[in-house]
Amino acid sequence: MRFVELASVDGFIAFDLDCPASAGGTRLAPDVTRDEAGLLARAMTYKLAMLGERLGGAKAVLRATAEERDATVARFCGEITPLVEKGVFITSSDLGTRTQDFSTLPGYRTDSVMHQEVGGELVDTVVTGLGVVAAADAAVGGLAGRTLAVEGFGKVGGAVVREAARRGARVVALSTLHGCVTDPAGLDVAALAELRSAYGDACVGRLGLPVLPAAALYEVDADVLVPGARTGTLTADRAARVRARVVAPAANVPYTAAGLRTLRERGVMALADFVCGAGAAIGYLAERAGQVPDAASARALVEERIGVLTAAALRHPGGPFAGASALAEEFLATWRDPADLSGGPALAPEPRN
Repeated sequence: MRFVELASVDGFIAFDLDCPASAGGTRLAPDVTRDEAGLLARAMTYKLAMLGERLGGAKAVLRATAEERDATVARFCGEITPLVEKGVFITSSDLGTRTQDFSTLPGYRTDSVMHQEVGGELVDTVVTGLGVVAAADAAVGGLAGRTLAVEGFGKVGGAVVREAARRGARVVALSTLHGCVTDPAGLDVAALAELRSAYGDACVGRLGLPVLPAAALYEVDADVLVPGARTGTLTADRAARVRARVVAPAANVPYTAAGLRTLRERGVMALADFVCGAGAAIGYLAERAGQVPDAASARALVEERIGVLTAAALRHPGGPFAGASALAEEFLATWRDPADLSGGPALAPEPRN
């Protein structure tokens, strides 16, 4: 792992492997850390390996507030332009950034399929949410009539909720920074979307339902739990209280090692974050290869590939996370020394007491 401290802004780029080209998103938040960048870069290595790409994983993290975002990202793009020109670092949006933030970088395409809008949402966002739902669908054998508990109702969480509802699932719990709301009969997704537009994350307080602490989402009785926040949210303690049958992460690196072990011991299917969250990577890579001429083909490709990858991972005797890791490592062994991957897939540390 190599870390590059940025000169123009407060932040780092983590490069997981020593190789000619690396890819990964750019995350912006006031409290992102170097260690977080390293975990996310390793997760990206595994994601790219699952897709058969000989690229290293990378991740940029920028410490800034929402008010500082535009100026910070502009300075960052200026600094990394030489890396992008040389093909050393390929990046796009992540938590706290938007696809349009990178329009000044070399190679940015305004005519990109992934930058088009469908129903007011970028295809980039739509296929990210679709990937999470497609993985969950494969794990439970169809989402019609199933229930979901979803963390976050921003761009990706919103896409997850809409896609799940389109397949006939019921979203029985939703959380934002303002708290968690639940309804066993299913929340009104259309009403939530309108409230989100008007009130942002405070939308959960406008449904006329009791607002619980945000962490209550992890204990809701549902078929599928979708963690959508930061790294390491599924600790051993929290995993012991999960009541869902399947965990399908929208967030990167949601598991700690002890949390993942606890879920497996309790019979909860813990899907790999680097498979569930691969929708946008699949879309961008396919577009570079000329395989997705329009949004519909991008959707179809993401649905098919994530369904196949999830099904293959589920066949592993150690569970789907172990299965996905084994598939990624099998590909990595075709071009990397196993010593380059000491430590295995990205798992967050347990919090200190």
